[in-house]
Amino acid sequence: MDRIKITGGQRLNGTIPISGAKNAALPLMIAALLTPDRLTLKNVPNLADVMNLGRILRNHGVDFSIAGKRPGQAEMQGETFHLTARDIVDTTAPYEMVSKMRASFWVLGPLLARCHEARVSLPGGCAIGTRPVDLHLDGLRALGAQIDLEDGYVVAKAPGGLTGGHIIFPKVSVGATHNVLMAAVLAKGETLIENAAREPEIGDVANCLVKMGAKIDGINTATLRIEGVPYLEGAVHTVLPDRIETGTYAMAVAATGGEVLLEGARADLLEEALDVLEKAGVSIERTNHGIKVAKNGQDLQPVDVETRPYPGFPTDLQAQLMALMTRVPGRSRIRETIFENRFMHVQELARLGAKISLEGDTATITGVPQLRGAQVMATDLRASASLVIGGLMAQGDTIINRVYHLDRGFERLEQKLERCGAQITRLSE
Repeated sequence: MDRIKITGGQRLNGTIPISGAKNAALPLMIAALLTPDRLTLKNVPNLADVMNLGRILRNHGVDFSIAGKRPGQAEMQGETFHLTARDIVDTTAPYEMVSKMRASFWVLGPLLARCHEARVSLPGGCAIGTRPVDLHLDGLRALGAQIDLEDGYVVAKAPGGLTGGHIIFPKVSVGATHNVLMAAVLAKGETLIENAAREPEIGDVANCLVKMGAKIDGINTATLRIEGVPYLEGAVHTVLPDRIETGTYAMAVAATGGEVLLEGARADLLEEALDVLEKAGVSIERTNHGIKVAKNGQDLQPVDVETRPYPGFPTDLQAQLMALMTRVPGRSRIRETIFENRFMHVQELARLGAKISLEGDTATITGVPQLRGAQVMATDLRASASLVIGGLMAQGDTIINRVYHLDRGFERLEQKLERCGAQITRLSE
């Protein structure tokens, strides 16, 4: 099993190209199930989760191919995917596939909308909380689906097709919004979704669906109004840049010092996180080429943050911010309001010498003068990134185990950091 070795203490200087957003690429790939025509997606990141989803879609009958690089294209430019679901050959998403990644559960809505039936295993993914699928199922029931749970599978049927309905989510759910939105575009009549998640990745999927012929009003708001259509066509769509990768590298620069251009990043996708960094004393410059991040030569200031649904501070950057704050003089507080089990990285940061106390859903970080390298273990995707930031700051060598988590969500992380001066190496056994 691969590990990553980091020798800390190096400043980061240079340019890091930002990849396409994993959290948009996955549902965009799933949207291919809604049409027999070809869907072409550009700027798709080369990630383990993306390739796993490709295998799942092939199981349903999707013709999935990756276009070769054109002459002159940079190595770190995203891939171009071609997906054609001319015939759905299987409406079952089996446990051995879905258990590996939670987002694959989102095939339920498109399969049900197009084929009027689906059998999908209950999901897996990072162990960061219970994250029940009740909101997904209630939303699909509101569209007329008959749903049963049998032996760990969701069995859904809509013999006459789905019909428009009124869904009011009791709490914001990115996954449920994706699933119900994709189902609703082929439902008969109008669907109204209230308290929908507003994450930019949902807006990206909605914009792609509109290119395919869907009728959606209220994109990027909490209220989505969908007028169902009988048929969607193919389209060409470019995946938006990854705001979580952007925020992660911004925090890495803040932690180590230096100046880095996050090339292709869009500041409008993570304004709250950038505001927090600026309050902490990080220099953030929004440019036409991306975001330039620099530590301004002064000690950083502690911050108090609560994770919130978009446009609030993202839960997917909570662990990385915590790592950054471990060496900031004073006390910082981070309250996690999204996932109840997302502090598993705390004990691993403590192995590097961090001083963090937990009380309920709040972590209090007391800055220490120095971290020291150690053996640590990644527990989930975003926790892995926090350990990388910790290792970049620490004196000596840090060895991060179970880095397959990183490969699920960060494209060419070692190469991108090494180009900017980090001493980071993958150790393969």
